[in-house]
Amino acid sequence: MSNTGLYLRLLGHVKPYWRVFALGCLGMMIVAATEPALPALMKPLIEGTFIEKDPDLIRWLPVLMVALFAVRGFGAYLAAYALGWVGGRLVTDLRNAMFGKLLALPTAYYDDQPSGSLISKLTFDVTQVTAAATSALTIVFRDTLAIVGLLAYLLWLNWPLTLLALAMAPFIIAVVRVLSVRLRNSSREVQHAMGYITQVIEEAIGGHKVVKLFGGQAYERRRFDEEANRVRRQMMKQITAAGASAPIVQLIAAVAVAVIIYLATAKAGAAQLSVGEFTAFVTGMLLLTAPLKRVTDINEYLQKGLAAAESVFRLIDEEAEPDRGTMAIGRGRGEIRFEDVSLAYGGTDQLALDSINLVIAPGETVALVGASGAGKTTLANLVPRFYHPTRGRITLDGHDLETLKLGSLRANIALVSQDVVLFNDTVAANIAYGAMNGAREADIIAAAEAAHAMEFIRALPEGLNTLIGENGAKLSGGQRQRLAIARALLKNAPVLVLDEATSALDSESERHVQAALETLMQSRTTIVIAHRLSTVEKVDRIVVLEGARIVETGTHRELLERGGVYAKLYRVQFAKDFADSSAGRILSEGSER
Repeated sequence: MSNTGLYLRLLGHVKPYWRVFALGCLGMMIVAATEPALPALMKPLIEGTFIEKDPDLIRWLPVLMVALFAVRGFGAYLAAYALGWVGGRLVTDLRNAMFGKLLALPTAYYDDQPSGSLISKLTFDVTQVTAAATSALTIVFRDTLAIVGLLAYLLWLNWPLTLLALAMAPFIIAVVRVLSVRLRNSSREVQHAMGYITQVIEEAIGGHKVVKLFGGQAYERRRFDEEANRVRRQMMKQITAAGASAPIVQLIAAVAVAVIIYLATAKAGAAQLSVGEFTAFVTGMLLLTAPLKRVTDINEYLQKGLAAAESVFRLIDEEAEPDRGTMAIGRGRGEIRFEDVSLAYGGTDQLALDSINLVIAPGETVALVGASGAGKTTLANLVPRFYHPTRGRITLDGHDLETLKLGSLRANIALVSQDVVLFNDTVAANIAYGAMNGAREADIIAAAEAAHAMEFIRALPEGLNTLIGENGAKLSGGQRQRLAIARALLKNAPVLVLDEATSALDSESERHVQAALETLMQSRTTIVIAHRLSTVEKVDRIVVLEGARIVETGTHRELLERGGVYAKLYRVQFAKDFADSSAGRILSEGSER
């Protein structure tokens, strides 16, 4: 998008607040209109009071000057308040639009984007936009009017000298044009660097236990220092370009003023200007330097703002998760069919799933097992349409998933994963999350009871109203899992996806979680992603994946008797579990001695 198109789009977000913006413009007009009055007062001040000693001027001129500055002050305050208000609304609106788009983006987008970069766009990039939308407009509107007014007065006072001053304008324009490219490029680099810095901070905070345990402090400090210095270097490029702009422009203006003063004080010039007119002319010329400097500085704000606007609008323009479905269904029965389903990520030729054919009956529990990378999680992720098949189709109760509205489809699916996601809110809010917000307390308690969670919830300081910290930091792993199960129970969806929900738990926690899961799985179609084969021995059917294909299907006993891939996986895992338990027993006996 061109600079003009980008700027016009940015102003489109200011349009809803045009009344307040107009007030700000009125304030700027007041300030600009009073600008030529200052040099105009110099002639009567010098000639009328000091030379002619006019008593009326001596009496009223101080009052007039106070009134002039009072009017200027009112205009400046009105402009600052109105434009600050508009700038704040602009940032809020853009942040809301960006956050709304983040919530609507497909899962594949998050696979390619570091979270730190996305956070930086919402926290840093968007604040730079106001510089272009409001600050730049303030300078352009107010200072352009001031320059026009001062030039008109100077032309009226002595047009030959004024035209001589205007001869410096091409040099000023050339300086601004050269420096603008450098400012825009460095602004883009600063935004990228801020994204990297945010990513490093987020990873260091989120993984602080790993950092401490593995002695990663020096490594993380080095990473942060590298990114911080990258930001510093790019900021210095900005400062260099912006800092050089004003002195060069002021030097050019100073040359013009010096030449004019010389000509005005020469015999030929002195004959044309009185002392008062000369003072007024020089005052007007000097007053021109301030708005000229600000108009030159506008390039810094403008380039920063336009670079930030590119980043902001790039995110806003990202294609949202497609929802081409036209059909809404109520509560489904839970029959799921995979018909010749294949999937390749990111347009690559390598298949993550290859010609999958599978039927899951309503209420049936099916476990997906296989080595890491076999496609277990990928297959489960296709059910809620986190990803779309490259070939084939998936149906729910005979309806092609692509024909169902996303909200309707996902209302029929619940998820409990190994990586539990909880929010820094109360226990009750985490159980009754999202569409379930507003559920009756009795229903929340019933779900928590069924999930074996009320026993620890009652022990919390404020029970259901206890804040649990970021991602449930104040709870144990088993307690967090049970809250996730309670959330799924409250949703009461006919289809359930369990992603190794009992891994990494101690025996006591696993016992509670397993009992809660058995309650949750009753009368539901359940897809279990299993890494520990001991957890799926009692499921209705086990589907074994290898090399992105289904290679075996059957019960635990059938697959063991068949002696194929599943039996081999089971023997390897059983031997490992036996070795781990033996090592634990030996260590325990040694400690007892």
